[in-house]
Amino acid sequence: MSNKRTLILDKEQIHQKSIRIAYQILEDNFEEESIVLVGIADRGYVFATRLQQILRDLAPQKSFELLKVTIAKTKRKLEASVDGSITIAENKVIVLVDDVLNSGRTLAYGLGMFLDVPLKKMRTAVLIDRSHHQFPLFSDYYGLKLSTILKEHVEVVLSEFDGEEDAAWLS
Repeated sequence: MSNKRTLILDKEQIHQKSIRIAYQILEDNFEEESIVLVGIADRGYVFATRLQQILRDLAPQKSFELLKVTIAKTKRKLEASVDGSITIAENKVIVLVDDVLNSGRTLAYGLGMFLDVPLKKMRTAVLIDRSHHQFPLFSDYYGLKLSTILKEHVEVVLSEFDGEEDAAWLS
């Protein structure tokens, strides 16, 4: 296997994609007073935090709450926890946020946390959608849709979590 890495998004492009996703969230939910962003730990939560700040700047009259879901991604059954009360999502729109959508398993597990919560609607937002879905979940908002082969790996680097400049790499 090759050690070659190809830059697919740089810092500025990630910022631009984040702004575009925030606008799409607002346009899709223009009548909502409150939206709950649910970030999947770790990088999905960092991305959700960024989206929350952009949304607050674009629509300061609205409320954008944030929850962090930690999922045991390697387990075959749902093992997850939330850093707050999921009741804040009751009868609201929630946007499940992650950095990369590959098979859909992580987003499916994130969805599982809210099965017993009455929601207005649930949407998904990802920075990169790889289109290798094994679960019937798709990104409602995405920065980049990328067709890759299964052996390729997408790595997203976010400064708040990784301590390096933002970038997305294909290897």
